[in-house]
Amino acid sequence: MSDWIVSIAGTPEGARVATLLALMSAIAHAIFGALQKGRHDPWLTRGAIDGWLVVISAPVALFLVPWPSGQVAVLLVGALVIHFGYKVTMALAYERAAYTVVYPVVRGTGPLVTVLAASVIFQEHFTAVQWLGVACLSGGILLLALRNLSEETIDLRALKIGLAWALTGGVLVAVYTTYDAFAIRQSANPFTFLAWFFFVTALDFPVLAAWRYRRMINPPTLGPLMWRGVIGAVIAWFSFGGVMLATRLDKVGEAAVLRETSTVFAALIGWLFLKEKVGPRRTVLMALVALGAVIVEMGG
Repeated sequence: MSDWIVSIAGTPEGARVATLLALMSAIAHAIFGALQKGRHDPWLTRGAIDGWLVVISAPVALFLVPWPSGQVAVLLVGALVIHFGYKVTMALAYERAAYTVVYPVVRGTGPLVTVLAASVIFQEHFTAVQWLGVACLSGGILLLALRNLSEETIDLRALKIGLAWALTGGVLVAVYTTYDAFAIRQSANPFTFLAWFFFVTALDFPVLAAWRYRRMINPPTLGPLMWRGVIGAVIAWFSFGGVMLATRLDKVGEAAVLRETSTVFAALIGWLFLKEKVGPRRTVLMALVALGAVIVEMGG
């Protein structure tokens, strides 16, 4: 599989596979975000997910794939730092604002910054038509956040803090997307990098969540939390692994934009499972997001 991935990188076939991987990642990431925002504390949920990521990834990393080279090991340490910052900002944002407010702000900010970063680091340049698509997608996502924001009734100060963390999270999405794309391209075997990535970057939050759990006055029952963690860990492999493979195969900016169609899926999840409103205006904005992704893909 690794040889095939490497062989089609930069080819038309690779571009098609990258598109499918980015869309799969979008659906998976919307589910992943909903899991973290669900009825459990977001810190504990992320800790449970990362704990199971360690359990699932450790045998693969330690026994089935080669150990990382010195260069890749250094890149993994950098990924640990960046993703820890991202996970902290998301937990802080989810603590203070609704999922349908936080998630669009994060995802609307990320692709714009990622495309700009990719143009500098990877010398990827979007056409004027593609920039129109980025404007439609990011604009639709951010307008979706504003629409959701107008209906919020929680404390205004908490909401502002939540939005500030969400914007920070959006920037960190761009940072980790660009960094991970660079890192996975430095590994001869992309699946070796992925196995070690999921093992190393998941070591932090289980410790943080355990500390938080012990300090709670009324801690939740662990059984349902652990089940949520198992599901989230499996989804994380598809979500983060899918987009990293997509950036290995094709343009980083295009993969980042396509992945942000997750906002559409997130709105549907929020409506169907979290009992959050959608309505006709949100439907139009979700269509604008989807249109933007199509324009980016077709305008290249």
